[in-house]
Formats: sequence, C-alpha cells, structure tokens
Amino acid sequence: MQRVWNWAAVGSIASILAVTIALVAASLPARADDRPNILFIMADDHAFQALSCYGSKINKTPNLDRLAREGMRFDRCCVTNSLCGPCRAVILTGKYSHLNGFIQNGDRFDGSQQNVAKLLQAAGYQTAIIGKWHLESDPTGFDHWNILIGQGPYYNPPMKTAQGRKPHTGYTTDIITDYALEFLKSGRDRSKPFFLMYHHKAPHREWQPSPKHLTLFDDVTIPEPETLFDDYAGRGTAARTQTMSVAGDLTPLDLKLTPPKNLTPEQLAAWQKAYGPKNEEFKKANLQGKELVRWKYQRYIKDYLRCVASVDENVGRVLDYLDESGLANSTIVIYTADQGFYLGEHGWFDKRFMYRESHGTPLLVRYPGHIKPGSVNDDLALNLDFAETFLDFAGAKVPVDMQGRSLRPLLEGSTPPDWRTSAYYQFYEHPGVHNVHRHFGVATKKFKLMNFYSLKEWELYDLEKDPREMKNVYGDPAYAAVQAELHNELERLRAELKVPEDTRPDKVAGQ
Repeated sequence: MQRVWNWAAVGSIASILAVTIALVAASLPARADDRPNILFIMADDHAFQALSCYGSKINKTPNLDRLAREGMRFDRCCVTNSLCGPCRAVILTGKYSHLNGFIQNGDRFDGSQQNVAKLLQAAGYQTAIIGKWHLESDPTGFDHWNILIGQGPYYNPPMKTAQGRKPHTGYTTDIITDYALEFLKSGRDRSKPFFLMYHHKAPHREWQPSPKHLTLFDDVTIPEPETLFDDYAGRGTAARTQTMSVAGDLTPLDLKLTPPKNLTPEQLAAWQKAYGPKNEEFKKANLQGKELVRWKYQRYIKDYLRCVASVDENVGRVLDYLDESGLANSTIVIYTADQGFYLGEHGWFDKRFMYRESHGTPLLVRYPGHIKPGSVNDDLALNLDFAETFLDFAGAKVPVDMQGRSLRPLLEGSTPPDWRTSAYYQFYEHPGVHNVHRHFGVATKKFKLMNFYSLKEWELYDLEKDPREMKNVYGDPAYAAVQAELHNELERLRAELKVPEDTRPDKVAGQ
C-alpha cells in the first residue's frame, strides 16, 4: 500500500522540533568555542614605572606594550594588601585578606575554600597554574599545576607537580615559559576552553638576570628618581623607620658583590665575566655618601630591569604562539604584577606601603573584537576584581560572597554609574621584613587617608597637588572637610567589608 505524506503536517512537526531544539540549546552552557580562553600572566614586583606603555623613562617593554596597543591599559589599578602571598590569595578568592585567611607571607593558604579555579572547573574550563605559587599549600582547583617551591631561585629551580619534585637546569623565567607553552601546545584538552595562570618569579629580589642579559644597560646611566634622596620631612614614623632603603639595606648578594650559590660552573663563569671587573672597579673607587648611594642605585636598577627584559621577551614568545596557533582571537590575555614596587622612589626598593608606587600595579588586557585597541581606563580597579572578571567572561555565576566587581563593563568601554569611587587597603605584616608598620586606609582619585594604627599616626595626601605623596596634610585646617569625609568613608568601607580590628600584639618603634 502506498503511503501518502501530509506535507503540511510534516512541516508543522519540523517547526515544533526546531523551536524545541532552540529552547534546549538556549538553556545549555555556551559551547567551548563560544567562550574565551583566559590567559592570566603575572610577574612578581613588576612596577608600572618599568613598562614603556606606562611611560617608563628607564626601559622598553615592546612585547608587553603590544597588549596595551591591542587592548586596554588601566591607570588606576590598585592592590588591597601590597605583599606577594596575600595578593595571590586575593586574586584566587576575590576576597580581602581578612576573609581568605592569608594576611601575610608565611601564612598557609586554605585550599579547601572556594577559589576561582574551582568555579571555572565547574563551568567546564580546563585549569592550570605554572610558575610562582608562594601560598605554602598545594594548589587546588587546577587540573594541571607545575610550581616553584616557595619563592624559587632564578637559576636551576626545582619545581613541584602533583607527582612530586623535579630539578631543572636553566633560567627560571625561560623554564616557566617553556612549561606554559608545552601546556598550550600539547597539554590542554582542546574540547574545553582553558584558564591558565602563567606566573613569573621575576623581577623579585635578588634580581638575578638571565645570562643573555647580564651586560644589558652596561653602557648607559639610568636616570635617578627625583625622590632618591628623600629625607621624609612631612611624613610620619613609618616612612622614617622602614628598612628598605637603597642607601642602607641592599645586601652584597643584592648588589652582586657576591655570586648566587646555586649556579652551574658555566653560569658562574658568565656571572664572573659580567660582574667581576665592575666589582673590582667599585672596590678601588672607595665611594662614600651620595656617590655610594648612586652606585648602589645603578647596580640595583640595572639588574631589576635586566630581569624585566626576560619577562618581556618570554611573554613575547607566548603571544607569538597565540598568533601562530590561531588562539589569539579567542583568548583574553591579562598582564599584571602581584603588586607595585619602588624603583628608588623615596630612596626605596620593595613594596608594602599604601603609597602610590606599591599600592598601584600594572594591568593590561587584550581580547580582540571585544576590547578597543589602545584604550585607557582611569577608573579605580582592584586585584580583588580579577576573579569576578574571569567568571563573567566565562559565563559563570559570580558568588555573592566575593567582594570585587567584574571589570568587563570597563573593558567594553562603559563605566557603570555605581562604580566604586574609593578603595580600601590594609597591610598586616609587622614585625616583619623591611619594618613597614601595619596600616589601613582609603584612596580616591584625589585623596588618600592612612592610619598607621600601631603608631597611632594618621597621614593624608592630596594626590592632585602632591602626586608623589611628599607632604602629609592630616590636621591641616584647609583639609578639615576632606579629612572628615574620608574618615566617614573609611568607617563605611570597614563595616561593608566586615573588617575586624587587628588586635595582634605589635612591636612599636623604639620599644
């Protein structure tokens, strides 16, 4: 018997099926190729002053400048606690130090808590971290990890994976990049988008350059910062009693008057060839006073910049691979540092303070087709916002207990009307390395109020008139209204962020 088809009915059924399929598809997570890969690159102590895209007068960073040229540069990105470990914990959790439990170096990160890697895993991302970790406990939430042990050396680093430790020979910045590229080329699951945290040790102290860069800058004199010989007049006890001065606190190892201990014979020979003659000249010169400080500054800053050159070069290797592999257009690339750093400003190296150079940090973000090339953002952004930003772009829900906000609207060129106009900061590590006293504070675009609470001293700075923060105007009648307003804002933020009083014993200067 011949079947006769009712084509009108078939057409109706097909329409119903099409609508049903569309509704089901709309309820499912986006396909892997619809969501961006996320490559988060973080250096350690890379000051924004040492990036040419931020106007550096002392070095060039052509590969990192690509990210600024092809994406967005943030000019007011700040940290919540200017110290290596705490910054990393903030980025992972989207929570301030007092809530994620890691307030100072030497603490142990609680890996059982919620973190952005776990949330991205649950959203279907493959997660990996390669390089510096510095949180004591093993990483959790990562499908793949290969990390330095503790701070990690610049040369011949042992590295740790879930399978155990493995020794390496070579320069750490190169080795970390080799592993990052290995993951991108052959270690990832191509059916999933990836979230890769690619973390450099450089340019952290003791600033040991790659063999190929040992003589970079030998033929130039790096310009000195205007405040190299700061006498701290108009500042409080904390600025005067720190132990992070170029003049008095750099060690022979920092200054390369003695070699690192873990070099191979070949590496030691290269080191002696680069530094030996210069060290002999220094000994014969018998420098004193400001001339000695100037020599120390040149030795410090050149080694620091040599380490930055390796970071820039290696980031370039990764960016080139993204281009060659066709991943560039589907990958958000973020570059930042765990915090800012002093490059001789106020006569200092290191970080910790809420003053501009260590409170601020570089942030460059590229996502072709989504972020306007060459754009610059002037809103207050925080490292507290990074986790929320990753989740937003991944199409994953941001937990209500995270304390930052996604930077996505800023990256797409629109500042929400309720975007933050102030930012909270707190530093906890005292007594500790470099003797920076505990303090908390609030910063706006125009002013900064700080409370060095163990010293019972307040500092207030007019950032428009005094961008280098040289004159404390706390108590000045001309700033009475501003002072009162900032006190109120500080109290509001501490309440909103659920910041407890820091009642731990502290050693006050002079005792």
